[in-house]
Amino acid sequence: MTICFYLYDGVEILDFAGPMEVFSYAGFKVFTVSKKKAPLLSQGILKVIPDYSIADAPPADIFAVFGGDDEVAANDPEVIRWIQSRDKATSSYFSVCTGAFILGKAGLLDHLTVTTFHKSIANLQKAVPSAKVLEKVRYVDNGRVITTAGISAGIDGALHLVSKLKGPAAAAMVAQHMEYDKYVPEQGMVIVH
Repeated sequence: MTICFYLYDGVEILDFAGPMEVFSYAGFKVFTVSKKKAPLLSQGILKVIPDYSIADAPPADIFAVFGGDDEVAANDPEVIRWIQSRDKATSSYFSVCTGAFILGKAGLLDHLTVTTFHKSIANLQKAVPSAKVLEKVRYVDNGRVITTAGISAGIDGALHLVSKLKGPAAAAMVAQHMEYDKYVPEQGMVIVH
Protein backbone atom coordinates (compact mmCIF):
# COMPACT_ATOMS: atom_id res chain seq x y z
CA MET A 1 0.00 0.00 0.00
CA THR A 2 1.57 3.29 -1.09
CA ILE A 3 0.57 6.72 0.18
CA CYS A 4 1.56 9.98 -1.49
CA PHE A 5 1.83 12.87 0.99
CA TYR A 6 1.54 16.12 -0.93
CA LEU A 7 3.41 18.85 0.99
CA TYR A 8 3.88 22.58 0.32
CA ASP A 9 5.40 25.66 1.94
CA GLY A 10 3.52 26.41 5.16
CA VAL A 11 2.03 22.93 5.65
CA GLU A 12 1.08 22.24 9.29
CA ILE A 13 3.66 19.92 10.91
CA LEU A 14 1.33 17.75 13.00
CA ASP A 15 -1.18 17.52 10.13
CA PHE A 16 1.26 15.38 8.16
CA ALA A 17 3.67 14.10 10.85
CA GLY A 18 0.96 12.40 12.93
CA PRO A 19 -0.57 10.44 10.03
CA MET A 20 2.91 9.73 8.65
CA GLU A 21 3.79 8.04 11.93
CA VAL A 22 0.54 6.03 11.89
CA PHE A 23 0.92 4.86 8.30
CA SER A 24 4.62 4.02 8.60
CA TYR A 25 4.07 1.96 11.79
CA ALA A 26 1.22 0.18 9.98
CA GLY A 27 3.66 -0.86 7.24
CA PHE A 28 2.50 1.39 4.41
CA LYS A 29 5.04 2.90 2.04
CA VAL A 30 4.81 6.69 2.45
CA PHE A 31 6.51 9.12 0.11
CA THR A 32 6.42 12.91 -0.09
CA VAL A 33 5.76 15.09 -3.12
CA SER A 34 5.80 18.84 -3.61
CA LYS A 35 5.45 21.02 -6.66
CA LYS A 36 9.25 21.10 -6.90
CA LYS A 37 11.96 19.05 -5.21
CA ALA A 38 13.33 22.13 -3.48
CA PRO A 39 13.19 22.20 0.33
CA LEU A 40 9.97 23.59 1.76
CA LEU A 41 9.31 25.16 5.14
CA SER A 42 6.62 23.76 7.42
CA GLN A 43 5.17 26.40 9.77
CA GLY A 44 8.28 28.51 9.35
CA ILE A 45 10.20 25.99 11.49
CA LEU A 46 10.88 22.64 9.84
CA LYS A 47 12.69 22.23 6.51
CA VAL A 48 11.41 19.28 4.49
CA ILE A 49 13.00 17.91 1.33
CA PRO A 50 10.32 16.11 -0.70
CA ASP A 51 11.08 12.74 -2.26
CA TYR A 52 9.55 13.76 -5.60
CA SER A 53 8.18 16.70 -7.53
CA ILE A 54 4.90 16.63 -9.40
CA ALA A 55 6.99 16.06 -12.54
CA ASP A 56 8.39 12.69 -11.41
CA ALA A 57 6.13 11.37 -8.63
CA PRO A 58 5.09 7.74 -9.01
CA PRO A 59 1.44 6.69 -8.70
CA ALA A 60 0.09 5.85 -5.25
CA ASP A 61 -2.86 3.94 -3.87
CA ILE A 62 -3.77 6.78 -1.53
CA PHE A 63 -3.32 10.52 -2.00
CA ALA A 64 -3.05 12.55 1.22
CA VAL A 65 -3.07 16.31 1.64
CA PHE A 66 -2.82 18.51 4.72
CA GLY A 67 -3.68 21.92 6.11
CA GLY A 68 -1.67 24.98 6.93
CA ASP A 69 -1.23 27.61 4.22
CA ASP A 70 -3.37 25.42 1.96
CA GLU A 71 -4.00 28.29 -0.48
CA VAL A 72 -0.47 27.64 -1.78
CA ALA A 73 -1.71 24.39 -3.35
CA ALA A 74 -5.45 25.05 -3.67
CA ASN A 75 -4.88 28.21 -5.72
CA ASP A 76 -2.21 26.70 -7.96
CA PRO A 77 -3.86 25.48 -11.20
CA GLU A 78 -0.84 23.34 -12.07
CA VAL A 79 -1.04 21.43 -8.77
CA ILE A 80 -4.82 21.00 -9.05
CA ARG A 81 -4.50 19.68 -12.63
CA TRP A 82 -1.78 17.27 -11.44
CA ILE A 83 -4.05 15.94 -8.66
CA GLN A 84 -6.90 15.52 -11.14
CA SER A 85 -4.63 13.78 -13.64
CA ARG A 86 -3.82 11.07 -11.07
CA ASP A 87 -7.45 10.32 -10.22
CA LYS A 88 -7.82 7.11 -12.25
CA ALA A 89 -4.73 5.59 -10.60
CA THR A 90 -5.70 6.72 -7.07
CA SER A 91 -7.86 4.37 -4.98
CA SER A 92 -8.65 6.84 -2.22
CA TYR A 93 -8.05 10.29 -0.79
CA PHE A 94 -7.24 11.47 2.73
CA SER A 95 -7.22 15.06 3.97
CA VAL A 96 -6.40 16.58 7.32
CA CYS A 97 -7.62 19.97 8.47
CA THR A 98 -7.82 22.57 5.70
CA GLY A 99 -6.24 20.15 3.26
CA ALA A 100 -9.90 19.53 2.41
CA PHE A 101 -9.85 22.82 0.46
CA ILE A 102 -7.28 21.32 -1.92
CA LEU A 103 -9.44 18.25 -2.54
CA GLY A 104 -12.44 20.55 -2.90
CA LYS A 105 -10.69 22.67 -5.53
CA ALA A 106 -9.89 19.46 -7.44
CA GLY A 107 -13.61 18.61 -7.46
CA LEU A 108 -13.20 15.59 -5.20
CA LEU A 109 -15.61 16.73 -2.45
CA ASP A 110 -18.60 17.55 -4.66
CA HIS A 111 -21.85 16.14 -3.22
CA LEU A 112 -20.05 14.46 -0.28
CA THR A 113 -20.36 14.84 3.49
CA VAL A 114 -17.01 16.15 4.76
CA THR A 115 -15.29 17.97 7.59
CA THR A 116 -12.31 20.26 8.18
CA PHE A 117 -10.68 22.45 10.84
CA HIS A 118 -13.35 23.84 13.18
CA LYS A 119 -12.62 27.47 12.28
CA SER A 120 -12.89 26.70 8.55
CA ILE A 121 -16.26 24.90 8.42
CA ALA A 122 -18.19 27.88 6.96
CA ASN A 123 -15.42 28.69 4.47
CA LEU A 124 -15.32 25.12 3.16
CA GLN A 125 -19.10 25.15 2.78
CA LYS A 126 -18.74 28.30 0.65
CA ALA A 127 -15.87 26.79 -1.35
CA VAL A 128 -17.73 23.54 -2.03
CA PRO A 129 -21.44 24.45 -1.89
CA SER A 130 -22.64 21.01 -3.02
CA ALA A 131 -20.90 19.33 -0.05
CA LYS A 132 -22.39 18.92 3.41
CA VAL A 133 -19.69 20.17 5.78
CA LEU A 134 -19.99 18.85 9.34
CA GLU A 135 -18.59 20.30 12.53
CA LYS A 136 -17.81 18.46 15.77
CA VAL A 137 -16.74 15.22 14.12
CA ARG A 138 -13.15 13.87 14.08
CA TYR A 139 -13.37 12.41 10.57
CA VAL A 140 -15.85 11.61 7.83
CA ASP A 141 -15.32 8.50 5.68
CA ASN A 142 -17.18 8.56 2.36
CA GLY A 143 -15.65 5.33 1.15
CA ARG A 144 -13.16 6.75 -1.33
CA VAL A 145 -12.57 10.08 0.45
CA ILE A 146 -11.77 10.55 4.13
CA THR A 147 -11.63 14.10 5.51
CA THR A 148 -10.62 14.90 9.07
CA ALA A 149 -11.00 17.83 11.41
CA GLY A 150 -7.95 19.83 12.40
CA ILE A 151 -4.44 18.86 13.30
CA SER A 152 -4.57 15.98 15.85
CA ALA A 153 -7.77 14.63 14.28
CA GLY A 154 -5.56 13.50 11.40
CA ILE A 155 -4.11 10.84 13.69
CA ASP A 156 -7.63 9.52 14.39
CA GLY A 157 -8.49 9.54 10.69
CA ALA A 158 -5.26 7.74 9.85
CA LEU A 159 -5.93 5.10 12.52
CA HIS A 160 -9.44 4.70 11.10
CA LEU A 161 -7.97 4.12 7.63
CA VAL A 162 -5.52 1.56 9.04
CA SER A 163 -8.45 -0.19 10.76
CA LYS A 164 -10.45 -0.14 7.53
CA LEU A 165 -7.60 -1.61 5.45
CA LYS A 166 -5.79 -3.85 7.94
CA GLY A 167 -8.35 -4.45 10.68
CA PRO A 168 -9.12 -3.00 14.13
CA ALA A 169 -6.33 -4.97 15.84
CA ALA A 170 -3.71 -3.39 13.57
CA ALA A 171 -5.00 0.12 14.34
CA ALA A 172 -5.08 -0.60 18.09
CA MET A 173 -1.52 -1.91 17.93
CA VAL A 174 -0.31 1.25 16.13
CA ALA A 175 -2.12 3.51 18.64
CA GLN A 176 -0.58 1.59 21.53
CA HIS A 177 2.89 1.71 19.98
CA MET A 178 2.54 5.49 19.56
CA GLU A 179 1.21 5.79 23.14
CA TYR A 180 -1.79 7.57 21.63
CA ASP A 181 -4.40 6.87 24.30
CA LYS A 182 -6.89 9.28 22.77
CA TYR A 183 -7.79 6.80 20.01
CA VAL A 184 -11.39 5.64 20.25
CA PRO A 185 -12.43 3.40 17.35
CA GLU A 186 -15.48 4.56 15.39
CA GLN A 187 -15.45 8.12 16.80
CA GLY A 188 -15.91 9.56 13.33
CA MET A 189 -18.68 9.23 10.78
CA VAL A 190 -18.72 6.53 8.12
CA ILE A 191 -21.10 7.25 5.23
CA VAL A 192 -22.57 4.07 3.75
CA HIS A 193 -23.42 4.32 0.05
